[in-house]
Amino acid sequence: QVQLVESGGGSVQAGGSLRLSCAASGFTSATNCMGWFRQAPGKEREGVATIDIYGSTTYADSVKGRFTISKNNAKNTLYLQMTKLEPEDTAMYYCASDLFCRKLWDGSPTSWGQGIQVTVSS
Repeated sequence: QVQLVESGGGSVQAGGSLRLSCAASGFTSATNCMGWFRQAPGKEREGVATIDIYGSTTYADSVKGRFTISKNNAKNTLYLQMTKLEPEDTAMYYCASDLFCRKLWDGSPTSWGQGIQVTVSS
């Protein structure tokens, strides 16, 4: 079992930046793929970005060029640098992990955190 704890959310004005962090503990050898997904009220869950064990990244079209996913393997910590934030980015953001990135993108990761709120005002 992998425990994931997010931090770094908050409120920001449109055009601003935030960095989310996700600390992983437990059976971290099962985190071949880590990533972020988000869910806004009344909307479906949406994959945001993933990074695999080789450092290969994938992004949702809606965040390409604005968000950057990275990880520090020594600290077992995942990051999401968010820039040029838009009101449409307002959502609860969840860190997730699985052996396979496709499980994150199809909304069925083995592990995920409690979530952290990001609010972008216009």
